[in-house]
Amino acid sequence: MAEFFEAETPVLNAKRILAVDDIPDIARLIKVTLERCGYEVETVENGVLALAKIKERTPDLLITDVLMPEMDGLELTAKIRADAAHADLPIILLPGKAADRVLPDVRDFRKRGTTNILTKPFRPPELIALVDSMLSRFQTIDESVKDQQ
Repeated sequence: MAEFFEAETPVLNAKRILAVDDIPDIARLIKVTLERCGYEVETVENGVLALAKIKERTPDLLITDVLMPEMDGLELTAKIRADAAHADLPIILLPGKAADRVLPDVRDFRKRGTTNILTKPFRPPELIALVDSMLSRFQTIDESVKDQQ
């Protein structure tokens, strides 16, 4: 993994990402990986704290675990989608392999309002590729909407 971090990665526009995971090592991995790519990353450990952060300042992308204390990732996603101010926020669901046994709805993540999914354990290059792809896609959509106005 050290080899990955030594590789030079192109810096993108400083997009803001909120990562939600109750496992500190996973949250740190997400933060370090994406910050080295030029993203601004903030982490919190549950959905309740994530909602508060989103209301303070809307991120460009949300990455959330599924199984967490106080409010899980699926409930967090539902609350975000129910709020018109944040309904279009891109969301990556980050379940562990056991999540689909506990919560069968994870398999139907798009119906639950999640934009994409990446199962733990993941490799940092997979996370980077997904985040880069999603943010560039949503930036293109935002620009085309502005052009139409």
